[in-house]
Amino acid sequence: MALVLKGVMQAPVTPLHDDFSLDLPTLEKVTDFHVRTGATGITWPYHKSESLNMTMAERKAGAEAVIRTVAKRVPVAIHVSSLAVHDTLELARHAQEKDADCVVAITPYFWDPTPQAIFDFFVRLGTSIDLPFLAYNSPGYLSGVEITSDLLARMIERLPNLIGVKEASFNSEKFLELSRLGLSMKPDFSMIAGVEYLLPSIPLGGRGSYSSAGAICPNLVVELYRSCAAAEWAKARECQYKISRLWMIFRDQYPSSLKGGMVMMGRPVGPTRPPLPTATKERQEYIRGQLEEMGIMDSEPYGW
Repeated sequence: MALVLKGVMQAPVTPLHDDFSLDLPTLEKVTDFHVRTGATGITWPYHKSESLNMTMAERKAGAEAVIRTVAKRVPVAIHVSSLAVHDTLELARHAQEKDADCVVAITPYFWDPTPQAIFDFFVRLGTSIDLPFLAYNSPGYLSGVEITSDLLARMIERLPNLIGVKEASFNSEKFLELSRLGLSMKPDFSMIAGVEYLLPSIPLGGRGSYSSAGAICPNLVVELYRSCAAAEWAKARECQYKISRLWMIFRDQYPSSLKGGMVMMGRPVGPTRPPLPTATKERQEYIRGQLEEMGIMDSEPYGW
């Protein structure tokens, strides 16, 4: 059966020891927490997981730990993006060897590739593995480099293992056009929002989202998806407003603030690797105040 991604999927942060080395036992703990609290899929290591600050060996070791911990309870996608294309291909082949369910790759970044270069990149990736894969569109991070609907049509025609797009432009017009095109060509195509903006995306054909807030409030993100899927719009709007407020907090010094919030929820994951800052005690206390004001401390699990 073809893989169809949907619901609220989680992307674990990367726990570190005080000396900034990779903390694999805690990564396993974070991953298991997400699965137990309702994640419909796991992807690691996204940028919130500090993927840009890790070595190839660390990324492979972490991927193996995540795959092993999930143990097929939900689909696991490995994020393989790297500045060097050969590193991306190596990470994708490693994910396949270790029995991941899917890989994810962003459009080539730092450079300003043409639409043909983007197409060629995804063809090279998609034909190098047998796994399904998601294309990751984030023009805000990439100075306007993006997957257009024309480009997506070419990719779907060429690559049968392209099963969806993680669409992180936060632009409803772009989301709608990619969704319209993708679903018209492939009815099971998964349009996945970059973070939990489900209320604007599900009515446009979205199947779910990746999550920022799930590390803090898994109950809330599950309720947001449930209410959107059930067309309970008043409840969905209430949940979405709260999650949007959380995103504004975590986006400041991301993912440092998210890791700081996890400390407040009894799930410490260590520092953030430089050049990113680690959330100070003052920042953590500010986040605690916000969580208390929103009722998160009383309605969500504390600890692991």
